[in-house]
Formats: sequence, structure tokens, C-alpha cells
Amino acid sequence: MRIAFLTAPEGVEQVELTDPWQAAKNAGHDPVLVSTQSGEIQAFNHLDKADTFPVDEVVGETSADSFDALVLPGGVANPDFLRTDEKAVSFIQTFFERGRPVAAICHAPWSLVEADVVRGRVLTSWPSLRTDLRNAGATWVDEQVKICDHGNNKLVTSRKPDDLKAFCEAFLDVFSEEAA
Repeated sequence: MRIAFLTAPEGVEQVELTDPWQAAKNAGHDPVLVSTQSGEIQAFNHLDKADTFPVDEVVGETSADSFDALVLPGGVANPDFLRTDEKAVSFIQTFFERGRPVAAICHAPWSLVEADVVRGRVLTSWPSLRTDLRNAGATWVDEQVKICDHGNNKLVTSRKPDDLKAFCEAFLDVFSEEAA
């Protein structure tokens, strides 16, 4: 399964990128780093700069149709930047339109709000997004992982880095089910 990991050029929470990436790789999937610019992305450990990672493909130059699933890592700045980029928002919307599974952790659901794909869904996130998600028509729950099977695709959401193990297990299960 070819999985897009969509990030902004700067501000992704490193562990929310690297742990799901490694879990996908270990499960035999093909993770692909997609960003809004070519070159490298700058990851963070909370507010401190961490490692950089090479971008594999650029939104606007690649097609969501070339991927089987989407992972949206968190970090405060990452989804805030993505939601202001029309091509990134369109890229996210395409996964929902095509019925492909999506996984988002921590602050990443901010991008889903902008893509207008949370209405009628039940999901979780970092607690500060609760009001934004409710205002966008979602039901917010405080759970380690929430799998929402609404409409034509499944959405896996999680709250924070402490939930990464459960998040990775859940999205890998959902992605494998969808591939079968």
C-alpha cells in the first residue's frame, strides 16, 4: 500500500511523523513524504528544531490518486500551515472523495476542518481543537484512538504522542482492511 504522509515544510512534530512512518514501513507499506515544497522539511520536538527529512513528492505536482491512504502527522504549526494551502486542502479532500482511509494525530485534524470533511464524524484530537471540530460539525471524544466509519471512508484519529502505539496499530489495521 502506498501511503502519503502530508506535512508542511516546517513544524511537524517529529515523533508523530517518524513513529507512524516506521510502523507503515515495518508492515510492508510504502510511505511517501509529500509536502507543499520540494527539498526538506524541518521537524520539531515540541518547540525545538529536530531533524530534517527529504521530500519525496510535492502537492500540486503529484496526485492523491496515486496513493492508497493518507497520514496527517501533527505539531501545532504543521496543520495550521497546511490548512492555508489550497493544494494541500484539495489533496486531503480527494482522499475523502475517493473513499480512501485517512489517519490524523494531535493537531492534524485542523487540516480536516479546513477540508470540510469532519461534519457528521466522531473523532479525537489534541484537546484544544475540541471547539473547532464541534463548530465544523464533528463530535469530539476524549479517547486514545477513534475510528470513524462514516460516509465512504474510514478516519482514524488520535490525541497526542503518548497515544502513538495505539494510533499506529489502529491505522495499520484499518489500512490493511481497506487494502483487502
